[in-house]
Amino acid sequence: MPANTYRYENAVSRYFEAWNAREPKARTKAVAAAWAVGGGYTDPLADVVGHEQIAGVIAAAHEQFPGFAFRLTGTVEGHHDTARFSWELVSEVDGSAPVAGSDVITLAGDGRIRSVLGFLDRVPDGA
Repeated sequence: MPANTYRYENAVSRYFEAWNAREPKARTKAVAAAWAVGGGYTDPLADVVGHEQIAGVIAAAHEQFPGFAFRLTGTVEGHHDTARFSWELVSEVDGSAPVAGSDVITLAGDGRIRSVLGFLDRVPDGA
C-alpha cells in the first residue's frame, strides 16, 4: 500500500475511533489522537475548534442517536494533504442507517486532522 494511501486511511480510522468513542475519557483520548491541536470540525450543524469542542459535538451525536455507530462506506480517496470519504450512522440493533454524509479532511504534517468539512447527505425528519 502506498505511503500516502496509508496516511489517509490511518487518519480516517482514527477519525472513526473518535466518533465511536462513547465514554468521555476514551473520547478525549481518541479526539487528541485524531485531531491536531487547534484542529476544527465544520458541518451544517456545528462549527467548532479544539479538542474539547470537537469531543462535545461527538458527545451530542451519541446523545441524539444512542446505540448507533459511525461506519465508513466506500473507500477513502486522497491527494496531497486532503482526503474525502463517506459514512453512515448505523443502528447496532437493527442495522438501519438514518444518517449519512461525506467528509473532506485536511491533514497536518503529523498525519492528524487539521480540519473537517462535513456534508450531511441523509438526515431523518426532525433531527
